[in-house]
Amino acid sequence: MQLPATFRALSNTNFRLWVLAAFVSNIGTWLQRTAQDWIVISELSDHNAAAVGVVVFLQFIPQIILLPITGWAADRIDRRRLLLGTQIAMALLAFILGVLAISGIIELWHVYACALGLGIVAAFDAPARHAFVSDVVSEKEVPNAVSLNSMSFHSARLIGPAIAGILIAAVGAGWVFVINVATFGPLLIALYLLGQRTLIGKEGKTETSQKTGFLDGFRYLNQQREMIVVLGMVAMITALAMNFPVYLSAMTVQVFAGHAGQYGLLISMMAIGSIAGALITASRQQPTLGFLVCLPAGVAISSAILAFAPSFLTFALMMSVLGFSIQLLTISSFTFIQLSTVKMYRGRVMAIALATMLGSTALGAPLVGWIADTFGARWSIGISSLSALLAFSVGQVYYRRYYLAKQASQTVSTQEP
Repeated sequence: MQLPATFRALSNTNFRLWVLAAFVSNIGTWLQRTAQDWIVISELSDHNAAAVGVVVFLQFIPQIILLPITGWAADRIDRRRLLLGTQIAMALLAFILGVLAISGIIELWHVYACALGLGIVAAFDAPARHAFVSDVVSEKEVPNAVSLNSMSFHSARLIGPAIAGILIAAVGAGWVFVINVATFGPLLIALYLLGQRTLIGKEGKTETSQKTGFLDGFRYLNQQREMIVVLGMVAMITALAMNFPVYLSAMTVQVFAGHAGQYGLLISMMAIGSIAGALITASRQQPTLGFLVCLPAGVAISSAILAFAPSFLTFALMMSVLGFSIQLLTISSFTFIQLSTVKMYRGRVMAIALATMLGSTALGAPLVGWIADTFGARWSIGISSLSALLAFSVGQVYYRRYYLAKQASQTVSTQEP
């Protein structure tokens, strides 16, 4: 039976194995993230959004600091073996956090330390995981596989936080961390089984990538002006808009006087929009630059409306619109970058792209927390609308003044005798 075009990469047996196992692991990831943010703002600090901002900062800043190593590792080390190591390390950190919480001795600095440890491991895991998708599928399946892989992550975000809200109320955050440990099992098994199979995407890999250094990734990217513009737009938006653990936890406790279940519901509502965005990108071919430079407008408008939402219900519904806008931008951008990069540089360029997105999120997190505590939680969302508007302006200026002019010049030169 032939699958619909939106799910065409699932006809690949290896990809099905990978994405289903990753889905289970991703549910555990969102269980832990929800419990971690909630325990910080509700139990370990005085409803302090800045404390959540510090956790986000520590968890994502290693993406920038370790970039010279992580990009090289994603291209130089066997990605499957690298992922086996990172998944085991993440499971161990989750277990430590769970034991501390269950024993009742957990303190804020414990969460900070585990967040930093997780960030260091994730700095190696993320670029290898993104590039590994292209090892599992053929080159023509990459755009669809990237979108479906992201849809798996955000489908888990729909389920994980909602389950976490229930579990936190029923058994406490500590057991949520322990449950996350068990969700690493399917992915570890899948990675082992994939080691026994032929990964068709690796057939075209050349030895040249083994002989080039990390800085070659920057040199290559420096010659791709369109990719630099796309990364710039992503950085401006993710620095503020992607810090939803900070502003959603602040809105839940400061504005709506809510509980863990409501916080989990808000993240799940955002995931509904994210899944819709992933489905749209999965049904498309490689996104064009003209399409990409229009997407920040959706983030700007939805963030502005969200900041003025009068009730929890309205706010929750609008979260799906924001999730849709952000997801459409990030997946389309990553697909554009991954397919515009030659395979020998793909691991390093993806490491740079991830460091740009997650690093800017880390740098923006303390600022978002400070704005929420100083001016109010609504302002922490409203400021992201301004950053998205700036990204939209930058993208439009480049596209209309430089890109279209370059395309026209190339067209004229090819028509000349």
